[in-house]
Amino acid sequence: MTRHAHSPVPLSDIKVIELGQLIAGPYCGQVLADFGAQVIKVEPPGKGDAMRQWGEADRDTGEPLWWNVIARNKQSLTLDLRQPRGQSLLRELAREADVVIENFRPGTMERWGLGYETLSQDNPGLVMVRVTGFGQDGPYASRAGFASVCEAMGGLRYVSGYPDRPPVRVGISLGDTLAGLHAALGAMMALHQRARSGRGQIVDSSIFESVLAMMESLVPEYARAGKVRERSGSFLPKIAPSNAYPARDSRDVVIGANQDTVFRRLCKAMGQPTLADHPDYATHRARGEHQQSIDELIAAWTRQHDAQQVVDILAEAGVPAGLVYRAPDMLADPHFRARESIVEVPDRDGRPLPMQNVFPQLSSTPGRVRRVGPALGEHTDAILADWLGCDAATLEALRRDQVI
Repeated sequence: MTRHAHSPVPLSDIKVIELGQLIAGPYCGQVLADFGAQVIKVEPPGKGDAMRQWGEADRDTGEPLWWNVIARNKQSLTLDLRQPRGQSLLRELAREADVVIENFRPGTMERWGLGYETLSQDNPGLVMVRVTGFGQDGPYASRAGFASVCEAMGGLRYVSGYPDRPPVRVGISLGDTLAGLHAALGAMMALHQRARSGRGQIVDSSIFESVLAMMESLVPEYARAGKVRERSGSFLPKIAPSNAYPARDSRDVVIGANQDTVFRRLCKAMGQPTLADHPDYATHRARGEHQQSIDELIAAWTRQHDAQQVVDILAEAGVPAGLVYRAPDMLADPHFRARESIVEVPDRDGRPLPMQNVFPQLSSTPGRVRRVGPALGEHTDAILADWLGCDAATLEALRRDQVI
């Protein structure tokens, strides 16, 4: 039983049509579906979203697993948007929708007769969420924009890694998910405004700007201080102590004690309380100037203990510390279990499939994972019948013409 399994969900009255493929747009759809929106995932007949083939495969069935997460809680409708009849059906569906999500290159929807001006004529309250690499306008708008490129242009890649090596990428498609989160946030703001005005609008969420938005004070630091933020490895320059420290059992412990009061607690836990009053370490700026020496002092202490022992000592002392987790550590952790941070959902064969739960938690109307990603076209007939009133003969004709 998941948390609040029978509680109402906040977006149950919202109808969403999700177009496009891969990660950024579909992650926006995942967020909305997690909180109860009816999300209709439109896929090309016969092959579906490329995400159905991405990621590691189930060792028993050979089926890729990622699809079950990014398409969870959604319904699958097959529809060929390159055919005029498919475009006509999409226009009819959009009349009934609150939100349309698309992540094609700018201009694609317009070429298909599915641009916002067209769709909003019949549905003035429609919100169109447009997710791209570089946004809907500007000289780069028409470029292909995968997350890796946009993370680099948004500033993330340059500051990731070690100063003596080339930049590295984070081991997930962070730019895509950031753009999806901004898109979902934009959709909710646009729906809130629609409740006031009765009219929808376009939400323009680009990957490069979603990354740029996370880059803290990087731009004003250069503009006003002449400082280009560089790669620094496992720590942030001038923020100390905050690093990964080696333990006796060869595991690393991440410790964050850069605040004055927390640093004093760390020194006491290390059995060296007078360090907190040393002029080199007594203030935030002083510790930043003597970052290397303070890290060496802490590492000398952590090497005397096993990693879990270090975490336990510092937890008792009120100092933020934790192990570097992998998936097996998450599945075994009692805090993850207590908060149901990972939930088991029956897959399409009825076997329990663990995956991350829905975040953030809402106290009265929380989101929840109701089902894994659907089979291709699993809900086509039901959606076209319920939304558009298509009868069996119409559905058979559409299938014969490979429209669905």
